[in-house]
Amino acid sequence: MPTVRFLRNLAAAAAVAAACASPVFAQDGKQPDQGKAKAAEKATVEKAAAEKSPDADAARYCASVTPSIAEARIARQAKRLTELDAQIQQRIAELQKAEASAREWIAKRDELMKAARDDLVAIYAKMEPESAARQLSALDDRTAAAILGKLKPGVAGAILGEMETGRASRLQSLIAGAGAEEKKS
Repeated sequence: MPTVRFLRNLAAAAAVAAACASPVFAQDGKQPDQGKAKAAEKATVEKAAAEKSPDADAARYCASVTPSIAEARIARQAKRLTELDAQIQQRIAELQKAEASAREWIAKRDELMKAARDDLVAIYAKMEPESAARQLSALDDRTAAAILGKLKPGVAGAILGEMETGRASRLQSLIAGAGAEEKKS
């Protein structure tokens, strides 16, 4: 609606301007001499054109504005570079955090695998699954997962099958989170 109102006002203003530009009648009702008015207007335009060349004005304008345009462009590019640098620094920080997290997981996995000594693993490998499940249930999750991770898959599966399901799923999660290591007998 405001646009329609604006266009109506613009049309009214154009009508007023057209009326002012058209030959008007003098106050006494006589039409002014059109020939004299046109000649005076033409002389004024020619005089102004002779005094100032549009090409010279344009050249002076361009010469005076060019340095400020270049400075504005450089400032805009510098600002963009600063923004990009900040984004890169933020991404580097995120990647460093991810790397630290990965190193932490690797250290945990190594620690977990070291916790299960080969001789202890051999003992559990020779036990009956039901007995081994009872014994592993008494150990903490990390140690039990390390032992199960070093057992052959068939032996580990039989032991996990004899355990309480909640405990077995926690141990499986620990083994899976420790990474895909080759299982040793």
